[in-house]
Formats: sequence, C-alpha cells, structure tokens
Amino acid sequence: MEQKSILIRKEKNIAWILLNKPEKSNSLDDKMLDLLQTSFEELSSDEQIHCILFRGVGDRAFSSGADISAIATLSTEGAKEFSEKGHRIFRRIMESPKPTIAVVNGYALGGGCELALACDLRIASDKARFSQPEINLGIIPGWGATQLLPRVIGLARAKEMIMTGKPIDAGEAHSIGLVNKVVPLEKLDEEALRMAETLAIGPQKAISEAKRLLNLSQQTNLKDDSEKEIDGFSALFSTDDFTEGVAAFKEKRKPVFRGR
Repeated sequence: MEQKSILIRKEKNIAWILLNKPEKSNSLDDKMLDLLQTSFEELSSDEQIHCILFRGVGDRAFSSGADISAIATLSTEGAKEFSEKGHRIFRRIMESPKPTIAVVNGYALGGGCELALACDLRIASDKARFSQPEINLGIIPGWGATQLLPRVIGLARAKEMIMTGKPIDAGEAHSIGLVNKVVPLEKLDEEALRMAETLAIGPQKAISEAKRLLNLSQQTNLKDDSEKEIDGFSALFSTDDFTEGVAAFKEKRKPVFRGR
C-alpha cells in the first residue's frame, strides 16, 4: 500500500497537517503540493476546526523544501508553473481566516522555511534549523521568501539568509523574530498544542478579523511583488549556473558558478 505523503490528525477543534515523507526529509514535490492544498481546503471548510498546525513527521525535518530531483529538469515555463503553485497554496494559508501554526521539529529549508513563513505563528524545537539555500543552486527562493522573510525579520537579515544561503539555528531564529518560541524537542508537540488551544478557544470572528488586518499592514503590493519573484525564479532555470548548481548538489561537491 502506498504511503500517504500528507496526513490529517484532528483533536477536538484543532487539526494537524503532517508532512509524511521522512525518508526524503519531508520534501515537497508537485503531487505533495496538491495533497497539501486539498488537505488544507478540507480543514478550512470544517467549521469544527478552529486552528491548524503544520508539522513534519519524524524529528529530523519539518521540510527540506522543494524536491531537488523534481525541479532539476524543469524548463523555464515549468519552473514558473511550479513557483505559481507554491505561491497559490501558501497565499491561501496566509489568507485563511483560521489561525495556523508551523511546528518546526527539525530542518526547515527553502520551501520548508517558506511554508513556515506562510503560517501565523512558528514554534520550533531546539533542534530546528532554518535556511533559504536556493542560491547554492544558482536560483532564488520561489515560494515567497524574497517578500515574506524581510517582512518578518527585516531586510538586512533576510538579505543575509537569501544571498548567502547561510543556515541559522533555533536560538538565532528566535532572536531575530523568525520564530515565536523555542522549546526542547520532547516538549514541542505539547507546547504547540497549548498555543493552538489558546487560539481555538478564543473568539473566532475577532481572531480572523485581527489576522486579516494584521496581514494587510504588511502586505502592501505583496501580490505584485510575488509575481516578480515568480518571474525571477523561473528565468534562472535557463542559466548555466543552475545546471552547475544541480550537478554539484547531486555530486556532493562545491559548485563553480560562472555567472551565466
């Protein structure tokens, strides 16, 4: 029987969306994105669910982001479609009236970090690590980080993460405002559930309106700027540097970029 790559777990008025591909660090391919969208839409329309949490199965990774093997052969047009799909799903999470929490158990890399950014709150284990490593493939983030990350942690720190691909640990993520709280791994689910329960028992209409207005305060021209990211991301798939970046990744060596 084929393993389901997305699982849903409900606890009273709280639901968990579990990324269930631990053998691949819960990486996201096209099919998994579709399942993620379907699962989220199902829970969004469930009036009994007041808060939705996202977590990676296992303790190693929340999500390592886009599956490199799945994007390595994409054309410019294919990359644009892949980027548009991620943007569409993550924007739906951001715009949902229901509060969402990213429960970051381990690595949140690339698209995994962007999924966490799409959530309202982020709680991380002390084993969590965050990065936007796309630059090491000769491309840029394609699911919102160039727009969302500076809104969350400030322009200078966002430039550092995106332009260098530098990873940061949970403590640093907390100090720069990327996550709301850091707890020991063994306490992560318990603390996340406590956070979700606070939101779930609150006045749902007021929380939804607060979320809507808080998002508006940060999203001036976000849609237009996101479209620029999609174009920039997909255009880089035709470069020699992207070909070299993917080859170096597969061969486990340092890439040699030539700026073309």
